[in-house]
Amino acid sequence: MSETIATLRIDLIDSDPPIWREVEVPVAMTLKQLHAVIQAAMDWEDAHLWEFTVGREPIGSSRAARMTLQDLLRPRVTRLGYTYDMGDCWEHQLTLTKPRPADPAVAYPRYIAGENPAPPEDCGGIPGFYAQLDALADPAHPEHQDVKEWLGDFDPGRFDEQSVKDRLARIANRRQKASIKAQQQAESQG
Repeated sequence: MSETIATLRIDLIDSDPPIWREVEVPVAMTLKQLHAVIQAAMDWEDAHLWEFTVGREPIGSSRAARMTLQDLLRPRVTRLGYTYDMGDCWEHQLTLTKPRPADPAVAYPRYIAGENPAPPEDCGGIPGFYAQLDALADPAHPEHQDVKEWLGDFDPGRFDEQSVKDRLARIANRRQKASIKAQQQAESQG
């Protein structure tokens, strides 16, 4: 039986220029698994608390481990909120569209498109990130050297799509191996 996938658009709220990703994800994924996909898509390290919101209802990590995207899908478009790092408060708009049968020859989740690198973790949220970029761009800024050291090789004009593809491919490979293992166990018990 073929699994169902949907297109997921991830938008980092208040980013300018827009920072976004588009990936294809299985709707059988739990929200906890979706959290891992978002972390991979944004090239973050899963070092902070996070939660989803549906409407005004927060969904923390314990409920997210049991709830699937399929549980939340609506006809046409489904929107979710996702906040990562309650201190820096990276808020995202998640938009799920186009539920459809998966291509059996493709491993999911799969990267489709995106623009602009995600901010480095622990840089102060959107306001801190843009303040650091301003300091980085101005060699006369009093914090220029500190920010340059802090950001290291971060380049706001360079988005490494291959890194995102590789991270999502690792998740897809783990899913595929787990599915094969479950199938083998079912066959050996049947």
